[in-house]
Amino acid sequence: MNHTLSALLLLALAVAVLFSVIAAAIAFALARWEGAAMPVALSRGGIAFAASLTLCLGVLTTLGRT
Repeated sequence: MNHTLSALLLLALAVAVLFSVIAAAIAFALARWEGAAMPVALSRGGIAFAASLTLCLGVLTTLGRT
């Protein structure tokens, strides 16, 4: 595996994680704005993080197989 491919893979993973963190923060903020308690808002943020990271990694895996 050459170094350019490794660097692009790490960059793609970093972008996927950052996108997921942003989605989780937005979900947390919307839950708090709705009036949910802190544990419920954290749970919604965690669910949003897991779902968006799974979706991003699924898309990256599909793109990598072509």
